[in-house]
Amino acid sequence: MIQTTDLHILANQPAPNILQQILPMLLIIVIFYFLMIRPQQRQRKELAKRVDSLQSGDKVITTAGIHALVHNIKEKTVVLKIADGTMVEFDKSAVAQVIKKDA
Repeated sequence: MIQTTDLHILANQPAPNILQQILPMLLIIVIFYFLMIRPQQRQRKELAKRVDSLQSGDKVITTAGIHALVHNIKEKTVVLKIADGTMVEFDKSAVAQVIKKDA
């Protein structure tokens, strides 16, 4: 049971500093940025660079999981050779992984 003297003591305590309240949340946001967002941005930039440098004969894996060879490259699309005589046109954004022909 709370005594009236206990309430008086609780009421006279100074309010916590606003920095002490915000600092833990800011720290969590900074850690989240460096552990999750920044590496993902780096991977996205690296993939975009690889897709921009596609050449005929490069092996690629699409977001659908199709393994193919690059046959022809257009401005926004890429024609992939899946099997002999089977050509499929994909958006460049559908390329999930690029394996260079010299690798």
